[in-house]
Amino acid sequence: MIYFKLPFDEKLYSTDQNSNKNAVRFYSYDGLDVINFAGNIAEVDPDEFDNTPIISTSLLNDTTGFTVEGQEEYCDTLEQVIEVIRTHKLPKLVYSRRKIFTDFTAIDYRESFKNLCSSYPNAFRYLFNDGQNAWMGAFSEVLGKYNKNTHEFETMALAGTLPVSEGWSEKEIEEQKPVTSYIEHILENYSDQVQKSATYDHISGNIKHLRTDFKTIIQPDDLDKLIQDLHPTPAVCGIPKDFCNENIRKFEKYPREFYAGYSKIETEDSVQYFVNLRCARLYKDSVHIFAGGGITAQSNPSKEWIETELKSEAILKNLVIS
Repeated sequence: MIYFKLPFDEKLYSTDQNSNKNAVRFYSYDGLDVINFAGNIAEVDPDEFDNTPIISTSLLNDTTGFTVEGQEEYCDTLEQVIEVIRTHKLPKLVYSRRKIFTDFTAIDYRESFKNLCSSYPNAFRYLFNDGQNAWMGAFSEVLGKYNKNTHEFETMALAGTLPVSEGWSEKEIEEQKPVTSYIEHILENYSDQVQKSATYDHISGNIKHLRTDFKTIIQPDDLDKLIQDLHPTPAVCGIPKDFCNENIRKFEKYPREFYAGYSKIETEDSVQYFVNLRCARLYKDSVHIFAGGGITAQSNPSKEWIETELKSEAILKNLVIS
């Protein structure tokens, strides 16, 4: 079962299960796991959605054994991460945490999903349960958008995070620059005509990011390879990719699973890829919320903790709890 809405599109979609085609796929961060939803994309009548049993009764119990990473432990680990960044002169490294929420008797996921959709109209919003994995999320970072007719490919560099009311500092500006350079360099391997926008504010609920857009023309046979080259972007990993991934495995307390992976939505005319951020894995007795941040040599662990708390609110504030 999957329900989703595309950015700036309030139509509700699912897959019709009427073909062997997998129109919707979710890829884990490490690329080793893929969840497929069979069939073509089909619009869902809102009344049908309101009268269809939603996932609460079929969720699995949480048997992970994971415990909450508190602020002190998080900040201590981040000090070690910052030392690695300074020693190796890294532009950035992304460190994430898992917030485990258990303070509920039941959660109405139908209404929670509706709240999420209302809060983030510019995001790819989804709710799914394949029997083993149940997730919900909303985020607007486009890993790639490909027009099958014109062969136009679009993507974005999205990094740096602040509350909407605050002004940008050197830390956020310097964090976003290598993301932009990384994506531009990869695109230039596939095309000699890459268009780049000016950098501007991208609002996502209670926070904002710095964003730069890219457009180019690529060959259809290059699409899968280009996506593999782009993922994971510095916005969810760091630079250089292999070294940062090695340190993510070393320092992070939990596996990322489908957090910071991506989804693929394919229609007759287009293929869209969305980075899976602002998301949570759903269990019958807990909700595991994932949040991370781009760490640089200028990072302050206490401020980074606050940033992850703000990001986790994307899910928490929309849950309808009893």
